[in-house]
Amino acid sequence: MTMNYAHPEVLVDTNWTEEHINDPNVRIAEVDYDPTANYDLGHIPGSVLLDWKKDINDPVSRNIISRSACEQLLRSIGANEDTTLILYGDFNNWFAAFAFWVFKYYGYKDVRIMNGGRRKWLEEDRKLDKVIPSYPEGTFKSKEPDAKIRTFLNEVSNSLNKADSVMVDVRSPPEFSGEVTAPAEYPTEHAQRGGHIPGAKNIPWGKAVNEDGTFKSVEELTQLYNDKGVLPEKEVITYCRIGERSSHTWFVLKYLLGYPNVKNYDGSWTEWGNMIGNPIEK
Repeated sequence: MTMNYAHPEVLVDTNWTEEHINDPNVRIAEVDYDPTANYDLGHIPGSVLLDWKKDINDPVSRNIISRSACEQLLRSIGANEDTTLILYGDFNNWFAAFAFWVFKYYGYKDVRIMNGGRRKWLEEDRKLDKVIPSYPEGTFKSKEPDAKIRTFLNEVSNSLNKADSVMVDVRSPPEFSGEVTAPAEYPTEHAQRGGHIPGAKNIPWGKAVNEDGTFKSVEELTQLYNDKGVLPEKEVITYCRIGERSSHTWFVLKYLLGYPNVKNYDGSWTEWGNMIGNPIEK
């Protein structure tokens, strides 16, 4: 499973996950955009649900959950300081990667992603359960936000003409070109304008994974990003539409390839494309 990744400890495979279903020091969580089409129909036995819209995002502001809300959420699923948290999700782990990013932002130590996600578990015909588990409240304590892994509108604007900074737009080519303003999965969730942030490199998130949703090798990933000038010595900013696909690429660059300075711009195109006066390219 190591595949020579820079941080192989952040990935587990389906076998490892199945072997640790009853491990009291391991908590497994499915992260879904639409639980009714996924978790509710059957999930990994013992796994809890993290609803991307309700649990990982602030209910009022256009933002991720607060530090205190993150602490409360993780305690509610029984997570302690030393709990190994395994995340898997729908859409090839987009939303699991987003949750991984948020939890790292607030200082969770041992959080991992199940390689291949829900799709691979189903393809391997592994056991599913409809029982919704509950666990004693955990003792996790959130930390101050890690500013090194997140960036905001003004910082993105200031990086546009910097030679040592590169932006990666992980959306589909039609979104990048402005041909469409939203992905096919979410046709009504679009920005006012189509296109991309000036100078951004278009490397769709899906190019980093194999047919079964597992991550490609270090050699393949290195070539994928190096060919577009996305190099480890640069500041790398990833973005998509709302920050979930870009967190997947952020994970690849930071943890699988070991890039030292990678930030997720979760405001992404829904913020940039809707702001009056922001420059765009098509």
